[in-house]
Amino acid sequence: MPLVSIQTNVQPAAEARAEMLSAISGTVAQMLGKSERYVMVAVTSNPDMLFGGESAPLAYLELKSIALPEQRTAEFSRILCDLIEQHLEVPAERVYLEFASAPRHLWGWNRETF
Repeated sequence: MPLVSIQTNVQPAAEARAEMLSAISGTVAQMLGKSERYVMVAVTSNPDMLFGGESAPLAYLELKSIALPEQRTAEFSRILCDLIEQHLEVPAERVYLEFASAPRHLWGWNRETF
């Protein structure tokens, strides 16, 4: 049920991309206390992005989950920015993050909702 969606103007090498996906998936499962079985990570590389009028490396992340604990979003921001810096070499000041908590009846999976 957790989804991390990443848009970036950085195009990592294939082997680095797989490592990054795995690291983010495991980290999100751990920080939310949920099974990694339900974590989805999607990365879109789009060279046509600007932040602050500049095309230097940047990223936009969305973290959506059922019962996302609002009091921990600052912690999650720090953790996710660190991962993006490590794997994409995008400085934290060039990363925007959006957090969204979905009601169970609005999140579907396996022909049902949670």
